[in-house]
Amino acid sequence: MTAPATQTGATPRPNGPSQRDADTASTAPRRPARAFSVDELRKAVGAGVIDTVLLAVPDLQGRLKGKRYGARHFLDRVLDGGAEMCAYILATDVDMTPADGFALTSWASGYEDMTVVPDPSTLRTLPWMPRTALVLGNAIGLDEEPIEVAPRQILRHQLTRLAAHGLHAQAGLETEFMLYRGTYTPTVGIGPGGIVPVTEENLDYALDHTPDTDRFFRRLQGSLSKAGMPVEAIKTEGAPGQVEVTFPYGPALPACDKHVVFKHAVRTLAGRSAMTATFMASPQTGIASGLHLHVSLTRSGNPMLSDQAGRLSETGEQAIAGLLTALPGLAPLYAPNVNSYKRYTPGSFAPTRMTWGWDNRTCAVRLTGHGAGLHLEIRVPGADANPYLALSAVLASIIHGIDRQLTPPAPCMANAYEATEAPLLPLTLDQARSAFRHSPVAQEAFGKEVVEHYAQLAQLELDHHRGIVTDAEQARWFTRA
Repeated sequence: MTAPATQTGATPRPNGPSQRDADTASTAPRRPARAFSVDELRKAVGAGVIDTVLLAVPDLQGRLKGKRYGARHFLDRVLDGGAEMCAYILATDVDMTPADGFALTSWASGYEDMTVVPDPSTLRTLPWMPRTALVLGNAIGLDEEPIEVAPRQILRHQLTRLAAHGLHAQAGLETEFMLYRGTYTPTVGIGPGGIVPVTEENLDYALDHTPDTDRFFRRLQGSLSKAGMPVEAIKTEGAPGQVEVTFPYGPALPACDKHVVFKHAVRTLAGRSAMTATFMASPQTGIASGLHLHVSLTRSGNPMLSDQAGRLSETGEQAIAGLLTALPGLAPLYAPNVNSYKRYTPGSFAPTRMTWGWDNRTCAVRLTGHGAGLHLEIRVPGADANPYLALSAVLASIIHGIDRQLTPPAPCMANAYEATEAPLLPLTLDQARSAFRHSPVAQEAFGKEVVEHYAQLAQLELDHHRGIVTDAEQARWFTRA
């Protein structure tokens, strides 16, 4: 499948065909890799194998933020009681700029602390960082209650709402990213004289990679496996330098936990290989990277998206209808910045309209798999999405469809880009922010506090870009205005 060339001469292949085979992908949870327990950590510290522990909380952008501790100090003083960190970690933009407008913390409140309590179930070693272990933490406020705007807590809330229906979510995350040779800085840039993609041509599904690319893949795959995060597959994608990594199915929250650790591994290993990795949704004109969420629902261990005959069930129909109806109003949770919306272009394998179809990659919601393996692939989030927030938006939409017993339209059997009767996704972050603030689904599913928090985050992004003159504007208008 080849997408048409853009006006710049590039041949874009964003969000291309999935590595997850619809005939063989299983939605059943697989046995997780052996956990690294607290007792094992104590033994490793005593033997001198581990000397550093990172305590991290995923921030609004899905990055790991926290502190490094001497391993013995962590075990003696931090493991049970947690540690204090400035709450602005969960109330700031991508530049970590202190800003007013958040109810959680601000200049007016003096930027108070929150407590980050380690979640022992997330403990793992980091093979890409010598003698280091990592544990994710839960953000607790001054009232000793979970901070509701924290991404992990937002997902927990949606999982609780889903459990009220007797349902549980399994997720398999499949992400694309771009890999370049060289170290990126704003002054170096991309292209001649700057960083360049690790491949010069379309190597979609190729198995003949360059030696340095093969070494990177081996290091990444081996490191993730040793960290208890084995991948399902790694492949090169359609755009030069584009890579796709697919993870096995598992419970929703651990799937997102692993994803943010995976991104940390990619960036670290790329830097040590004299490469730069980016998870921008659209890092260059005509190129886009997605975060495809493969989602299934179970009740008492039984699949609920298909009936006994292997056909789409009533629950499955309601889930699809909810996604089509509600997702457009929740866009800041899966398309968080200005660049996110440049991915939604016709003929790009990224959706532009809210449609669904059987094994149809032009749709926003792709129904794939067979029998008990029938599951949903939600193709709306970009690679820049915070996985906790993107999956929360998906589950909130599914719950909306189940609560309202909605019925989906007929599946799209052709090119969804030409389905002019279907609703469009938001075209800009400004449009998405407005829809999010006024979405009844957002208010019901997340509450006013969360909605206003992430609307403010979107506003900070808009304010940042509003006064900046870009190279593209200069090239188009400098001698013509």
